[in-house]
Amino acid sequence: MINLIDRPYGQKYNPKETTTRFASGVTGGNKMTIQQISSFAAGEWIAPGAGARNIASAITGDVIASAGNNDLDVQGMLDYARNVGGPALRKMTFHERAKMLKAVAAYLGKHKQAMYDLSFETGATQNDHLIDIDGGIGTMFVFASKGRREMPDGHVYLDGDVEQLSRNGTFLGQHICTPLQGVAVHINAFNFPVWGMLEKVAPTLLAGVPCIVKPATNSCYVTELCVRLMLESGLLPAGAIQLVSGGLGDMLDRLGMQDVVSFTGSAQTAMKLRSNPVILENSVRFVAEQDSLNGSILGPDAQPGTPEFDLFVKEVQREMTTKAGQKCTAIRRIIAPENTVQAVIEALSARLAKTVIGDPRLETTRMGALVSNGQKRDVLEKAGIIGQEAERVFGDPDAFDVEGADAEKGAFLPPMLFHCANPDSAERVHDTEAFGPVSTIMGYRDVDHAIELANKGLGSLVASVITHDPAVARQVALGSGAYHGRLYFNNRDSMKESTGHGSPLPHMVHGGPGRAGGGEELGGVRGVTHYMQRTAIQGSPDILSAIGEKWVPGATEIKADAHPFTRRYGELAIGETMHTAARTVTLEDIEHFANFTGDTFYAHMDDAAAERNPFFPGRVAHGYLLLSFAAGLFVEPNEGPVLANTGLDNLRFMKPVSAGDSIKVRLSVKKKTQRNDEYGEVRWHVTLTNQDDELVAEYELLTMNAY
Repeated sequence: MINLIDRPYGQKYNPKETTTRFASGVTGGNKMTIQQISSFAAGEWIAPGAGARNIASAITGDVIASAGNNDLDVQGMLDYARNVGGPALRKMTFHERAKMLKAVAAYLGKHKQAMYDLSFETGATQNDHLIDIDGGIGTMFVFASKGRREMPDGHVYLDGDVEQLSRNGTFLGQHICTPLQGVAVHINAFNFPVWGMLEKVAPTLLAGVPCIVKPATNSCYVTELCVRLMLESGLLPAGAIQLVSGGLGDMLDRLGMQDVVSFTGSAQTAMKLRSNPVILENSVRFVAEQDSLNGSILGPDAQPGTPEFDLFVKEVQREMTTKAGQKCTAIRRIIAPENTVQAVIEALSARLAKTVIGDPRLETTRMGALVSNGQKRDVLEKAGIIGQEAERVFGDPDAFDVEGADAEKGAFLPPMLFHCANPDSAERVHDTEAFGPVSTIMGYRDVDHAIELANKGLGSLVASVITHDPAVARQVALGSGAYHGRLYFNNRDSMKESTGHGSPLPHMVHGGPGRAGGGEELGGVRGVTHYMQRTAIQGSPDILSAIGEKWVPGATEIKADAHPFTRRYGELAIGETMHTAARTVTLEDIEHFANFTGDTFYAHMDDAAAERNPFFPGRVAHGYLLLSFAAGLFVEPNEGPVLANTGLDNLRFMKPVSAGDSIKVRLSVKKKTQRNDEYGEVRWHVTLTNQDDELVAEYELLTMNAY
């Protein structure tokens, strides 16, 4: 037996090899070892023990591993996470945690071939690995990037703008988010042993919360390898992540109000877990992503022969066969115009007939096995229920070819397509999910009818609409948006770059209402805040500035000893302020600017017309003239640590400036964000006031300053 971690990265897998990390039975005369899948608890690896369960290969049906230990010290794991992992993570800033995630993702990327080789035993093909393993690593990279770009290099995340709660601005309000001081328990499904873990781990660790990962036992051996790699990298602080291979025992009975349960799986299991009296009594956060009857609508404009029709058929075929249909986002209900149903059946059946089913390690295989024979039996049972209301028009589970494997011993099934002729009276096709390569097509009369059918699923993770008609897209969004976590629209314009119906992206929310669980995962920083507490703070500008590490107007100013543009990033202090001299704006200035730029808008050039405007007393200065004069008042012209002006945000003009008025500028360091070891972004709060100290304009200036 060899350790797949030591396989040279990128080395091609050969299914004829007799030495793998584990296999069972006799192959080439060598009896293979059943792998013992351990848990990682309180800093130590714990081998399987009492209550361990055997795990079979999806390809052969033979036992290949054992996992589980009823004697795990679950309270010790919770204490270790709360008392060791939590403090270590909270000590780090968001940017430090983001850098950690990026480094871990890079480390996993160097060793992903080992995970590929192991994951074949789950029935997944090489293309499936790209979704699960590469997708999981990519998700970590995205959260690392968003942590650096959208979150502060500090310990408090500011949620929304400052609210003025008093007349003169001495009493303000602000919402902040801080890490929960408990532990996140992640309960994951079998279908994505790597992505399913990393898409939860990334936002959790970025939030500053330790996690305990409990993968589904059927595929936990792949998760275990991924966790081993993460720990072997040495990049995570002690207690940041622990692993339960097997059952959780009574861990959920020991959770409190600072803890989170994040669950992916069946609605039945979710109901059982979230109904735990301790979870209810302690108001433990429970984020659920459950099974759902996702649908795909073929627009009425997408008739046979159009690019949209071909795209629709291709998308459905891909969603039915990728991961052998074992995707929470897979298309379960195909909703097409009544006059296209037969054409869809014929075109889809032709594509499905070309899908090669077999040993997932073979390059010719396009669809591998389900994760286990138990799952195969469950899919057949659910397909039988669907068959009570729909006719199977493609795919016979009793007669299909499998390349390189035994169809009877392995967990193989063909893709099965059903046709429901009466979707309005049907019930089970709208509430029964066969979690495998099974989908049902049904016809609709008009777009409102299509929306009605889509909504019969009572909540899904994703619905897709293939149409080139924006009016159809809008109608579906308004009529069905409340029933789905994501609406995916695609057509000839976007199909070359689209990511696909069934591809949750870390940038966007993944979850859904109703049957889908009611939770939200991913969604960028939104996903991070699931593991944080939103708190309203109220106080003076100085108090809010200190808590949020961001200068609030009205807070104490720090007088600059030198021009702030001569000071390096690390030398600037939050609240450091410069007040400039005043400059008078003349009529000649206004006319010169108008003629020079071509902006001869009447408010600047025609006194009578300007006076008729309710906003102006007469001819006034251009807003952009005022910005230019402001820059002239505060800019230090000589070479220095300011490398570039990268933009301005939140520009507002409050009061017009007429010829003869004067303006002066206050420039304050509002926020600092380090970008790398060479420079950081400085956000300056800029105000322009006139000769009566009235606010004329306000904005935020962004510069990059040498570190």
